[in-house]
Amino acid sequence: MASKLSRRPKTAFIFAGGGSYGAAQVGMLRALCARDIRPELVMGSSVGAINGVFYAGMPNGEGIERLESLWRGLRRQDVFPIALASLFGALRNSDHLFEPSSLRRLLAMHLPKSRLEDSVIPVHVMATALLTGSPVCLSAGAAVAAVLASCAIPAIYPPVQIDDQMLIDGGVACSTPIGAAIELGATRLIVLPTSFACPHDTPPIGVLAMAFHAMGLSVMRQLDRDIRLYADRAEIVVVPPICPIEARPYDFSGVARMIDLAAQSTERWLESGGLSRTEAQRIASGRAGTLESVKPMPAGGQGECTASLPSCVVRMARRRHRAQ
Repeated sequence: MASKLSRRPKTAFIFAGGGSYGAAQVGMLRALCARDIRPELVMGSSVGAINGVFYAGMPNGEGIERLESLWRGLRRQDVFPIALASLFGALRNSDHLFEPSSLRRLLAMHLPKSRLEDSVIPVHVMATALLTGSPVCLSAGAAVAAVLASCAIPAIYPPVQIDDQMLIDGGVACSTPIGAAIELGATRLIVLPTSFACPHDTPPIGVLAMAFHAMGLSVMRQLDRDIRLYADRAEIVVVPPICPIEARPYDFSGVARMIDLAAQSTERWLESGGLSRTEAQRIASGRAGTLESVKPMPAGGQGECTASLPSCVVRMARRRHRAQ
């Protein structure tokens, strides 16, 4: 009996970052929960920390409904409150544009558990040490402070001090904490990425657009790297993101549609046996090894999406193909 238990995989849900695109993770959770797929470990970074900490505190249908209700009620002003004081502060060499007071109130009001260690499922939140750039894994302490630290986008939100460290967005050092989950004993990883806008040919316009674009590129690069690095150490499954998405990651007006589309696409993916096809198996067969093997799911029945992720990797591959 003991040997059978020891061979049972320890499953982790990995929640990546991505601004308002984190709404898609709620739809993915809805589909996974409907099939009684539940982890023994939860990891979250950036906006994924919000979803991960909430889910770990109430890992059932009711909890996902409450998380979905929270997302559906979000407005841009709740997360990025534009005020004259913020603009004047930026001119006075302030280190951030927005105060997270509204986000702090929302988290304090809605998170099921006030402390990380009280969660139903063990949860770990990734942040980044401001001075060294090293990843920091938060496994105990005040849940609101941990989530705010993990979501503290540089120059957008202020750093958060926890103990003797100043912390910023987890996405800077570890946007998709695959390696950290493996170090904590996970042997089967289900990655819930945020949905990314399809590749576009024009540069972002505006401070928020540029900041999220840069973070998005970093997220996908890190995920691509970690799949290559850890595929032989654990089973890694990436839930395909939906595509195309026209909304920007700082725009919360379309989160309801994003949740529903992600739930539908994840259900289709599960029905097709997607959860049983791991990256390690694809690599062993010589058919994968990067995120180019993770096919985005078409959104809203718009036909097959021709994009692959990350877009920068795909463009390089297309250039190589044309050169041949």
